[in-house]
Amino acid sequence: MMSSVLEVLPELLELVVFGLGSAGLSVAGLYIEQFALTSAQTGRTVIAVWAAVIGCVVIAFAYLMATDKAANSFKNVKMEFAEGTEYGVHMH
Repeated sequence: MMSSVLEVLPELLELVVFGLGSAGLSVAGLYIEQFALTSAQTGRTVIAVWAAVIGCVVIAFAYLMATDKAANSFKNVKMEFAEGTEYGVHMH
């Protein structure tokens, strides 16, 4: 049983890293967009436009990480656990 848990550990670690990375990038992107809005309200339009573009890029990268990397990692972990229970090995 311990060897089956160790076999799934890299996939679980990958899922956690990509999930937390996507969440962190989302928060950073929202913070940058808030900064862009505040800059626009205070009349600093050049900085506001620059920050808005950067914020959109960060949010897009977070979305792609979540839908491409984290979703595939989740699917792999789910398949590993399904295969483990298929052979009569119950992972707790």
